[in-house]
Amino acid sequence: MTGPDVKVPRNVFGFEVLLYLSLLIDSLSAAFIDRAPEGMTGQEALAVNFIAVVMILALVQLVWLAAHRRQNWARMILVAALVLSVLSIVASVGQIGLGFSTVVDVVSTALTAWGLWLSFTGDARDWFQAP
Repeated sequence: MTGPDVKVPRNVFGFEVLLYLSLLIDSLSAAFIDRAPEGMTGQEALAVNFIAVVMILALVQLVWLAAHRRQNWARMILVAALVLSVLSIVASVGQIGLGFSTVVDVVSTALTAWGLWLSFTGDARDWFQAP
């Protein structure tokens, strides 16, 4: 059963809040931290920012689908995105070291990991198992 009258379990609520918080951090990071490589034109930077916005909106939709529509496939895509984020951070630390932007990414990724962990434990298990 889904809809506005269904109460979301505590772990699923925690999952949703933590992932939305992570996406908020990602949005603010994209808006205020300049990550554009040298030599990038204004139009290229605009395109990169547009792609970031589209990806964040897609991830917001996936969180909503997982938390409110019990879509396990959306949760699995979020797990894959987490793995890609971890790999990206490892590569970034290897290339440029540990800077402010990397610390922001680590915090965001840690919140995502914590939220996804909640989605696989406790009362969230039954939420995603039920039809």
